[in-house]
Amino acid sequence: MASEAELTPTSYIKHHLTYLEAQVSEGSFWVLHVDTLITSIILGIISLGFIWLVVRRATSGVPTKSQAFVELAVEFIDNEVKNTFHGNRHVLVAPMALTIFVWVLMMNAMDILPIDIMAWITENIFGVHNWKIVPTTDVNTTFALALSIWFLMIFFNVKVKGMGGWMYELFCTPFGKNPLLWILNLLFNFIEYVSKPLSHSLRLFGNIYAGEIIFLLLGMWAATGISGTIFGAILGAGWAIFHILIVTLQAFIFMMLTVVYISMAHESH
Repeated sequence: MASEAELTPTSYIKHHLTYLEAQVSEGSFWVLHVDTLITSIILGIISLGFIWLVVRRATSGVPTKSQAFVELAVEFIDNEVKNTFHGNRHVLVAPMALTIFVWVLMMNAMDILPIDIMAWITENIFGVHNWKIVPTTDVNTTFALALSIWFLMIFFNVKVKGMGGWMYELFCTPFGKNPLLWILNLLFNFIEYVSKPLSHSLRLFGNIYAGEIIFLLLGMWAATGISGTIFGAILGAGWAIFHILIVTLQAFIFMMLTVVYISMAHESH
C-alpha cells in the first residue's frame, strides 16, 4: 500500500481497485487480470474439490457433519431446479446449477474478508502490490460466466428445436408468422438475446462491487481518528453481517436465472 505520507482517499481506493494485469503479448492492448483468474481457479478447486471429496467418502450410515452439509446443499439446489426445469435435470442442469451456486458464492464471499488485512498479506507475504481478491467485482468474470450460459442457451435452443425450429421462433414469435412482421419479431428477439447476458452479468457485478466500495468507505472513515475507528468498526461489522445475505442471495439469483434461461431454451412458443 502507499506510504502514510502518500495515503489519500483517492490513492487508497485506487490501490484496492487496481488489478494485477499482464499483457497477452508485447504491444497488445489485450490484458489478463491475473489476480481474478488465479483467485477464481483456486476458489473453484477448493469449493468443488471439497464437495467431491465428501461425496467420495459418503456412507449410508449416520452422516458426518460435512456429509450432512453437502447433502443439504445438493438437495436444496436439486429441489429449486426441479421446480423450474421439467426435463432430465440430472444430466446437466442440476450439476451445473450446483457448480454455479457454490463457485459464485465462494467468489462473492471473498468480499467479506478484511480488505486491508488481505492487502497486507498479499504485499508482505507474497510480494504482490495489486491483488484484487474478489473475482466477481471484476466485470470480466461476471460477463464471462453470463456469456457461457448464453452460449449454452443457444446450444439447447438448436438441439431441442432444431435449426429450423429455432429460426422459425426468431422470425415468427411473438407477433405472428406474417412476413411483414418478420423484421419486428427478429428485432424483438434480438433485444431479448442481448439483454439476457447483460442483465445476468451486471446484476451480480453491480451488487458485489457496491459492497466493496462501501467497505472501502468504512475503512477510510476508520482511519480518521478514534471516533472514526469506533464507528467504522461498528458499521463495518454490521455491513459485513448484512453482506453475508447479499453475497448468498446474488449467488442464488445468478444460479436461478441460469436455470430459467436453460429451461426457456427447452420450451417452444
